[in-house]
Parts: sequence; structure tokens; C-alpha cells
Amino acid sequence: MPAIAPRAVFVIRDTDYELLLARHATRGQARFYLESRGQSLAEVEARHVGFHAVLGQARAAVPADWRQTLARRADLDRFLFAPEDVIVAVGQDGLVANVAKYLGAQPVIGVNPAPDLYDGVLARIAVERLGPLLPASVAGAAQVERRTMVQAVLDNGERLLALNEIFVGHRSHQSARYRIEAGGVAEDQSSSGLIIASGTGVTGWARSISEATHLALAIGAEEPAVGYWVREPFASVATATGLRAGKLTAAPLAVTSRMNEGGVVFADGIEQDFIAFDWGRRAELAPALRTLNLVVA
Repeated sequence: MPAIAPRAVFVIRDTDYELLLARHATRGQARFYLESRGQSLAEVEARHVGFHAVLGQARAAVPADWRQTLARRADLDRFLFAPEDVIVAVGQDGLVANVAKYLGAQPVIGVNPAPDLYDGVLARIAVERLGPLLPASVAGAAQVERRTMVQAVLDNGERLLALNEIFVGHRSHQSARYRIEAGGVAEDQSSSGLIIASGTGVTGWARSISEATHLALAIGAEEPAVGYWVREPFASVATATGLRAGKLTAAPLAVTSRMNEGGVVFADGIEQDFIAFDWGRRAELAPALRTLNLVVA
């Protein structure tokens, strides 16, 4: 039986122009909405046209004997990825993080469609370089960073993966109460929640917390370790602040909810895609066995 041809899966998100049309039904109404607020539709529309030009160029770079398809970010939880897929995320860095948790060992190529708009830390490949990288990624000839991910495993077996960070706390970001255990030490805490971040995530949300608290942790993007940071812990007769930050390798961080309602665990800033974390539920957070296989050259 002949081998299955590789498939290029292009992952995209709706452009700002598409979102405006979805909200206002017509281009004229979208233009009126922006112009009534002193803004112009022309720039948004130009970005939309530019993005789709890059997407078209990227799709044209797929080898003729390959298959290809398109997946939108909103549909990722229902999309069936196959082992022979090569994922091409065309957009900003967050799109790479969005798709990472749905993959196994498939290679991921992040294409930056607008270098003047996006930093390109993860989506760092110019569209002109995509053509040779596609077959190279299948042949094992491409340079790949195996970036560590974070996982949360709950007491009922539910599992959540993240490339950047996992948040544990209250859905409204008000005071969250829980018991935290790390390195053989445990204490009850009340805080604005905590995040557990990978080496990729330490440049994002975790960075702002570590800078504000002067609790920096050195974690490499491919290092099999993650860090945790507690946001604004509050000391009282019932709560302590001793466990504020730390690096996790083999032993997990354990968190047990003391919230009667509103407790959540969510990944990579997607608050709508959460696991309920109400009173008594326990989560263990640690580096995941799965990595993001990011093609960089």
C-alpha cells in the first residue's frame, strides 16, 4: 500500500475586517461604525487583503503531490489532525500557542504575515521560506525547537495543556482561595490566582508578574521545567505568602480549591475554554511530556 501523502494544515484566525463584517453585517455599516468614532476602515481592509495575499502565497508553496486544508482557530477543538500533517500557522504568535495543545508530534511552522505588526517570536518564518521547509520538516531535515509545554491534571482525570501558561484562580480574577503544595511545603493562600508558565511563557504574562514581584526564574524554552508565580498573595490569620514562586521539574505543584464557586483553570489566556475548579477539586501542574515541535529553519 502506498504511503499517505503529507498534508499541510493551514491554521488561521479571522481578520479584524472579517470580525467587523460579522458584527455589523455589511461593509457599509462597518465603515459607518468606525467613521462615527473617528476611525477608518481602509487600514483594516488593507490588512485583510495583505493577510490573504500571504495566505495565498503560502498555499501555493505546498508541493503538488501533497494534500492541504484550512482550519480556523475557532474550530480547532473539533478539527481532526493526522500524524502525517504539517501545521502551518499563518498569523501572530498566539496562533501557534492556540494550536499546540491539539497536536502530537506534528511539526509546526509559524508564518508571520505582517512583520511590521507581529513580533514573530513563534511565527518567525517569512512566507518566501515556506516552500523548502515543508518537505524538509517531513524528512527530518529542518531545524526544530522542542518547546516544553505545561499540563494540569485534575483529580477526575481531566487534562489541560498549554504552550505559554495555565491560570488557576477565580474566573473574575477576584480573590481565589486554595491550598498550595510545592517541594514538600504546603500552605493555604488567598490571592489573585497563580500561573504556571513554560520557558516560552516566561516572556509573556509571567514576565510582567516576575518583574513586578522581583521573583524572576530562568527557564529555557526547551528545558523540561516550568515555573509558578502567585499573583498578589494576601497574608491573614488563615492564609500565608511563603510560596510565591518556584521552578518545577519532576515533582508537580499541587493546588486544592477552597472556592465554593467561580474557580477555574484555563490555558494560554483562553478564558472561555476553562475547567471548573470548585471546592475540593485538586490539580497537579507540571511540565508536560508532549512538546511543541516548532520548525525554525
